Amino acid sequence: MKKAILSVTVLLLLVNINLLSQKNTPVDESKIESIIQELTLEEKVKLCHAQSKFSSHGVARLGIPEIWMSDGPHGVRAEIEWDSWKHAGWTNDSCTAFPALTCLAATFNPQISHKYGVAIGEEARYRKKDILLGPGVNIYRTPLNGRNFEYMGEDPYLASVMAVPYIKGVQQNGVAACVKHYVLNNQEVWRNHINVKLSDRALYEIYLPAFKASVQEGEVWSVMGAYNKYNNQWCCHNEVLVKNILKGDWAFDGVLVTDWGATHDTKEAALNGLDIEMGTGTDGLSSSSNNAYDNYYLANPFLALLKSGEIDESVVDDKVRRILRLMYRTNMNTSRPIGKMASQDHFDVAREVAQEGVVLLKNKKGFFPIDPQTTKTIAVIGENATRMMTIGGGSSELKTVHEISPLQGLQKRFINANIVHAMGYASGPSVYSREIPSKLDADSLKQAAIQIAQDADMVLFVGGLNKNHYQDCENGDRKHYHLPFGQDELLKEIIAVNTNVGVILISGNAVAMPWISDVKAVMQAWYLGSEGGNALADLISGDVNPSGKLPFTFPVSLKDNGAHSFGEISYPGDGVHQEYKEDILVGYRWHDTKKIKPLFEFGYGLSYTTFDITEASSNQAIYSKEDIIKVKVTVKNTGKKDGAEVVQVYVHDEESSVLRPQKELKSFEKVRLKAGESKTIELEIKATNLSFYDEVNKNWKLEEGKYKLMVGLSSRDIREVVDIHIKQ
Repeated sequence: MKKAILSVTVLLLLVNINLLSQKNTPVDESKIESIIQELTLEEKVKLCHAQSKFSSHGVARLGIPEIWMSDGPHGVRAEIEWDSWKHAGWTNDSCTAFPALTCLAATFNPQISHKYGVAIGEEARYRKKDILLGPGVNIYRTPLNGRNFEYMGEDPYLASVMAVPYIKGVQQNGVAACVKHYVLNNQEVWRNHINVKLSDRALYEIYLPAFKASVQEGEVWSVMGAYNKYNNQWCCHNEVLVKNILKGDWAFDGVLVTDWGATHDTKEAALNGLDIEMGTGTDGLSSSSNNAYDNYYLANPFLALLKSGEIDESVVDDKVRRILRLMYRTNMNTSRPIGKMASQDHFDVAREVAQEGVVLLKNKKGFFPIDPQTTKTIAVIGENATRMMTIGGGSSELKTVHEISPLQGLQKRFINANIVHAMGYASGPSVYSREIPSKLDADSLKQAAIQIAQDADMVLFVGGLNKNHYQDCENGDRKHYHLPFGQDELLKEIIAVNTNVGVILISGNAVAMPWISDVKAVMQAWYLGSEGGNALADLISGDVNPSGKLPFTFPVSLKDNGAHSFGEISYPGDGVHQEYKEDILVGYRWHDTKKIKPLFEFGYGLSYTTFDITEASSNQAIYSKEDIIKVKVTVKNTGKKDGAEVVQVYVHDEESSVLRPQKELKSFEKVRLKAGESKTIELEIKATNLSFYDEVNKNWKLEEGKYKLMVGLSSRDIREVVDIHIKQ
């Protein structure tokens, strides 16, 4: 019997390996061409637009299926009604909530990004989704952007490296990833109409690289356009962005999908490369009507232009060709696996990502870890200690099987401690596009919190932002940089009665910390999903050693951020236009080049142990553009606990003919070391990756001259410098 079970297990494993090996086999283009010949013009057009909130047409008479899509980047959204945003009321659509993508980026671990992609892809496949609307790779330009939590930080190289394995993990399940929002959707205020102006260098060096990597390295099967305009033309049917760059220079062979309701012109959409139009209003605009989906720009109006000959039929054929290609990769791929939903291994992945992504920002006198056997009284203060964070936030809302709160995680792990909780503040319910104040009495909540803080041995303040409107939420930016709902004042009063305070910030954004010098410790905890409370308890207890690194800069104040340094025309714009005046100096590039000290820098994160870097060297001193630069470095765990450190390599061009940042991240590796252990690792950089975008010649340029390879543990903690020379 045991042999039989083993044989079946091996057989299933072989079948699974065989299925995975077939995922990247080329699509039979001849089949696609033969189907195109069978389709009527009306059927072709129907393939190019929505039939419901989350699906587009098939062709039943030829056995061509509908395409079903779902949000979002960190969990498969609950089912909604066919033609409204109300929940459909299913009982079998609860998912695993994975940590938000800021947390994934903070792991600095491409291997765990692949695990994440595989797991969420399995859930999407089980739910019979053909396109998963993620990952999001828009650049963190301002800490006020309400949707930053869905993205992968401020650095284009980090976002690129982390997005590619996510995409490959999703797509090995026969589900298309849909990288979004292409491009320059870096704020929510006025996102539906703002016209972004920026230099070609900023576009190519900062905002396009993660999309380019997703297409060329991740081989993503679909891309979602953005709501906003670029150079006076809508992004979803922008000639430069879509026709010239995405489908021209990058040779993208997949499907471009609109963001919902982001199409604005039939002829422009048809000729500039839009493939599938989705919508929010049932007529693709703002109101409902009979046969609403037939009134979309790529529906009857498109059909009329094709029939009149104003648009050649080859235009719709190209769109259909791409759509059928996507189908052969997804719902017409008979060998794709069946997926699975909310399994224990998915919860394990969610917990592991959370463990690796939490960033320890401050830890005075070893406040963390807290002995899990302690019998002390721990006052856990803050609404975020118990508030569900999978609810709200806009399109990223989730209906999860469970969500372990920070308080639950602490209670489960610290069974000997006397844990008491007080809300301290209240934020009100999560309602999309509306801010509803809490009905609870703010002063009573504050006084109750101060009372338990006064009587406790230590305080864990669990605060930050949440998924409400004007917080970390779609369709609105934050109103200010400070903590909302009176948290800064509450913390000040708590510290006045108990100086033994550690802060756990739950947010997808940087926040001001006027109290930073008065608290013992700070953890940046993100939105951690289903297993968030357990993961936090793992870190607070010391069961897991923190290893997360900040994927974006925390400025001391908003004026220190590059986007906010040039007045309203730079952010949020004048209501019509916006100019990215900080240009290529985004995030740490701005702070380091302008010598503005941040509160916490990009790449920063503490551990319960310490690390050192020595003996950095390169394999040669002079390189040509065809070469791979290899940086060898020895990393040692100099402390008493096992842990992981992220070795980061930044590059500085000493002799550039144009303005370049003081340093730019070009390689990194996460290294795990036992206490006292050392390893020598080798990091690689393509010499061509030291290029800048030449606006005169409209191409990348690698200049001859001296460069510094700066090896460190954050963008400001540089431990070793290696000089090299690039020759033509």
